This record gives sequence, structure tokens and C-alpha cells, in this order.
Amino acid sequence: MHYKLYTTSIKAWDAMIEEIGKATKSIYLEMYIFERDTTTSHDFIGKLKQKAREGVRVVIVADAYGSKNLRNEIAHSMEASGIELIFFSHWLRHIHRKVLIVDKRIAFIGGVNIGKRFTHWNDLQLKISGRITSRLLRSFAYTYEMAGGKNPKILKFRNGKLTSKLKFWLIEHWPTKNIHTLKSHYVEKISHAKKSILIATPYFTPPRWLSSLLDSAIRRGVSVEILIPKKVDLEIMNPINLHYMNKLSPLGVKFYLAKKMNHAKLLIIDEEEGLIGSQNVDLASFQLNSEVGIFFKEKSLLSELALVVKKWKQNSELFKPQKYKMRFIDYIILILSKIFYPIL
Repeated sequence: MHYKLYTTSIKAWDAMIEEIGKATKSIYLEMYIFERDTTTSHDFIGKLKQKAREGVRVVIVADAYGSKNLRNEIAHSMEASGIELIFFSHWLRHIHRKVLIVDKRIAFIGGVNIGKRFTHWNDLQLKISGRITSRLLRSFAYTYEMAGGKNPKILKFRNGKLTSKLKFWLIEHWPTKNIHTLKSHYVEKISHAKKSILIATPYFTPPRWLSSLLDSAIRRGVSVEILIPKKVDLEIMNPINLHYMNKLSPLGVKFYLAKKMNHAKLLIIDEEEGLIGSQNVDLASFQLNSEVGIFFKEKSLLSELALVVKKWKQNSELFKPQKYKMRFIDYIILILSKIFYPIL
């Protein structure tokens, strides 16, 4: 598999727009948040409409909650241009995946949404090509069907052959089908870690089983480092992140608080294998939402990520519990979040 790594939303958008512009046959886009306010710098909607009018098959699966601003007039204009736009709508579950596949040969996967507020965020997105792209196309067909898609030309991709597990392979997570691949992957990899565990996530509400795994790893002498933004875009998540950092820090987990918003979702074990995807370390990703990621053992990618992580750490501060105290209102938010978090 060939790949290229992008570490900010805007760099990933540049590459995505470029590949969309080259499309001659098909564009399949799956997005949790797709806003219409990036037209000045990255006119995704305009470019996709143009391609559809040129005869390129353009299919978009968007989450009805995350991409609610695409509804009504803008959706009608996209459909009028020839785009098939369908929304996955469920009151509790979401399609949290971020996938773009162009001409069935080039694909993008990671944590990057489309929206002006994300422009200058740090994030991780992989551009990939090779056999794994057909596997991702098969995965897209399942999401398409789950959202109500009926086109047999797309549904037939479900019958594609599975790619063999080489240095890269797909991790799919379908709670709607009772397939909780992320949990089994995290359990297996963290349980067998020998030297180090590195996690990057913007939202940190680990299930009890994950907290226990990290505690056991530290007791085995494994180093555990977690990168979290000092302040995230969802204000309600700041006290929640703080609560869990206060719980795990005394166990020996080192938290690095990024000064800049970092939306990356990353897991690296023993500096030898990793996972980049759409998943957060929270209850929604592990229990409710559909997610997807790329697991890899590619040494060059791991080396590249090591440099990225080093830079992120240099622009962070080490979490010290004595400096960050929970306020009374934070406890109220924490209690309410445990009730309402799944539908936020």
C-alpha cells in the first residue's frame, strides 16, 4: 500500500480537493460533519456538483446529526446536479467515519471532518492506494446500505474479496451489527504491550475496561502517554476530560495537554504498530457509533508519526493534577454528561 500522511485539516482538504478534481469515474464520500461554509478556501460542494454534472458518479453518505446543515436547499441543489446524497439518521447512533474514495483507487481515511471551524486544527488523515482501497470500498457499501442506499452498482461492492493482512489492514466497527471491533483491538494490543502505549484523542471518557487495561499495563512496567488538547471545541468535554485525567494520572498515566486543538485519533503500541482512524477514546465510539481505521506496522509511517508526536509534545504541557481542580459546576456537568452523553 502506498500512503501519505497529513497532520492538519487544511492539508488534508488540499489533497482531497485535488483528487476530487482528477476524478473521472466515481467519488464516494462518507462524512460525520460536512458543513457548507468552506467554499471560500475549499469548495467541496461546488467541486462535487461540478463532477456530478460532468458524469462522474458522486455518492455522499452523511450523518444526519453531524451534517444537519446540509439539509434543505443545499441538499436539493446537490441532488439536482446529479449527486446521490443520503443521510444516516438514528436518534442515538451516528456514522462517525470520515472516508473519501476516488475512482476506486485513491482513498482518504482518518479524523478530518469538513467545516470552517476545523481549518487550523491538528488532525491525522491518511491518503492511501493499493489493495486496501478495494476493502475500504466494500466497507463504504455497507454504510451506504445501512443509510438506506439502494443502487445495486454500489451494493455489489459488498461482495468484494477481503484483502490479506499485510502491513496495513482495515479496522471496522459496527455496533449496529453488534460488531465491536475497536474494543477487541484495543484489548488485544494494550494487553500485549511490552514497552509503551501512546494515545492521542480529543475526548477522553475511557470505559472501565480500558482504564483497567491501562492500569495493568503500567503495573507491568509499560509507559502510557496520552495526548489531549488543553481546551477542546466542546466546552462540556473540558471538565469531563479533567475528571478522567485526575483518575488515571495517579496510576502513572502521563497526559500531555496540547495548546492547540488536536482532533487526531491515534494508538501506537511499542513503537511497532499503530492505528489511525475516526475513533475517539469515549463511550460513543466504543459502544454506539460506526467507526473505521487503518492498522499498520509500516516502519516508515511509524517513524514519521514519531516525529509528529514529538512536535506535538513540545507544544504541550505535562498535566499536573494539583494545577487543575474540579469546580462544583464541573461535577454537575459530569453527572449530567453520564446521563446525556450518548445523544450529544
